[in-house]
Amino acid sequence: MKDIHKIHINAGRASSFLKGLANENRLVILCALAEGERNVGDLENVLGIRQPTLSQQLARLRSDGMVATRRDKKQIYYSLASEEAEMVLGLIFKIFCSKENTEADPGASSLLANSEAA
Repeated sequence: MKDIHKIHINAGRASSFLKGLANENRLVILCALAEGERNVGDLENVLGIRQPTLSQQLARLRSDGMVATRRDKKQIYYSLASEEAEMVLGLIFKIFCSKENTEADPGASSLLANSEAA
């Protein structure tokens, strides 16, 4: 069994991290960013999330340290900033987006391949 003392010490951090993922919009945003850097307009078009909601969720992910930003002129680009988030996303894809569990999402296959390569 794992060292219960280490688990106890890190439980708060783990709980906070999982709360950041425990929102459908934030989860799909992270999945989109796992495929590469995107700006808000790209995310809005790809995910169908309206800009106010998208900005609110990106702000939360940024404050949680899961995404980073880069400015290029007037555009702000978002990317994954957390190795932990990338690892958990790979596991989520493996569990929920495997070929048997995916009905019509061809975009999931590249992330699934990344998780299987790890």
